[in-house]
Amino acid sequence: MADALIAITVLWGFVFIYAVMATMDFGAGFWSMVYFNKEKTKATNVANRYLSPTWEVTNTFIVALVVALYSLFPGAAFTLGTILIIPGSAILLLLALRSAFLVFSNNAKEYRKPLTYISGITGIIIPGLLISVLPITQGAFVDYENGGANLNLVGLFTSPNVYAFIGFAISSTLFLSSLLLADFSKASQEMDAYKVYLRNGKILGPVTLVMALLIMLTLENEAGWLYDRMMEDFLLLGISVAFFFLVGIGLYGSSPFQKGVQGMPRLSVVAATIQYLLAGYVYGKAHLPYIVYPDITIQSAFTDPNSFRAVFITYIVGFAILFPGFFYFWSLFMNDKRYLRQKG
Repeated sequence: MADALIAITVLWGFVFIYAVMATMDFGAGFWSMVYFNKEKTKATNVANRYLSPTWEVTNTFIVALVVALYSLFPGAAFTLGTILIIPGSAILLLLALRSAFLVFSNNAKEYRKPLTYISGITGIIIPGLLISVLPITQGAFVDYENGGANLNLVGLFTSPNVYAFIGFAISSTLFLSSLLLADFSKASQEMDAYKVYLRNGKILGPVTLVMALLIMLTLENEAGWLYDRMMEDFLLLGISVAFFFLVGIGLYGSSPFQKGVQGMPRLSVVAATIQYLLAGYVYGKAHLPYIVYPDITIQSAFTDPNSFRAVFITYIVGFAILFPGFFYFWSLFMNDKRYLRQKG
């Protein structure tokens, strides 16, 4: 059981890293589309400068996530592959479409506008589809017949809890990307764009909090077992909400280091990340030991212990090599003044 817990922790770590990075990435594509014709603020230029080097890095983690799932929990592969065939196929199609258009939008200048719109629209749909995996694994929409699992699409698309999750994914995507783009704009000294993204963060923060509350309200009716377990860690949920108010301080407060400039977006980015980490931990812990409730557990789906050790050592070595590279990339990305202040 200890090995299975380590494995699911690694897997959930990939989920969290991808969730945070991808929401910022997808949101940047959406904001690039929204402000495409508003050159005065330079908000689109800032979003494109952020988006250009990051979407390739973000996709690394979804590959790691899928490989980790099938390597560490092969017993869950068939069931997950069956019940997620429709949303999973849609996600892969949209990811491929978005990636292709992100490449073409930088090379086919005469088609930049329609390509930007397509990448922006897919960038807001994908998070909603991705998060739908969570309510599916809660078990209410999985029917077992003749030894196989099937997804109840009617139940899925008529569930208030599913729509609460989708609304939360979209608002979180726009909220987190606004925070990061505000920080990026400030570092780039693009103060018009900074004011735009700071304003967006102020609007979307309360919306995201409301959507999180709606998830909890609908969860009680549709997955009471999960709601009750989450309430056992009510203190951690309260601390998570406290970090949300710290995000608000970063949005409305004034930096002691820059007089006359409202907002401390980096504080908001860090506080929001910790907030999502705490809430994600509570949700993931409450979901244990189930991968798909109530039939697929981490123990029943776990790989052979020898295979686990080999895969785990491979991951340790791989990320010992990759993480310094990621850290160096982000330090260059957020501190290279020639890149931050380029005109295009």
